[in-house]
Amino acid sequence: MDPTRPFAGVPSPEGTPAVPDPGPLLRSASRGDQAAFAQLYDLTAARVHGLALRVVRDPAQAEEVTQEAFLEIWRTASRFDPDRGSPLAWMLTITHRKAVDRVRSAEAATRRDVTYHQQNQPVEHDSTAEAAHASLEARRVRGALGTLTPVQREALELAYFGGYTHTQVASMLDLPVGTAKTRIRDGLIRLRDTMGVGQ
Repeated sequence: MDPTRPFAGVPSPEGTPAVPDPGPLLRSASRGDQAAFAQLYDLTAARVHGLALRVVRDPAQAEEVTQEAFLEIWRTASRFDPDRGSPLAWMLTITHRKAVDRVRSAEAATRRDVTYHQQNQPVEHDSTAEAAHASLEARRVRGALGTLTPVQREALELAYFGGYTHTQVASMLDLPVGTAKTRIRDGLIRLRDTMGVGQ
């Protein structure tokens, strides 16, 4: 399998059984084994595409995100550290990051269009103040997210950007449900304290 070719016809994750441990295939792929990478793709494509589709909510965009994620997995397989999580969680984290980047890119394009139209219309003082407040609030949220630990941020992103339940987050990160809930709760507490909510 050529790891640079488009990944068309990605299967749907519905009804897909639990994915066996992709670790050995990932390790072989990290040494340039294209056959192992092809097997890794076949083993995990449904889960990767399912996550991409859940985030971007557009089948064509989800296939592109899936392709981008597998290309990065191929290029960076040697960087996978089993001490920091399961192979599947690492792959899904890459996928989630690519999907969120795609959503942000689309939102940025939409904002550019909106800005263009707003600049060609009279803008009232109140709407200017509201836009400034929203921009400051977004900056505060981004700053607060930066204070989270990597495991807290990963769990929060899956739960709130990805829209997954605690049980699904636990499954994707290969964690007990209680541990996933704790990471999400602790992350939310840190966000609240950093942003001064309720103070």
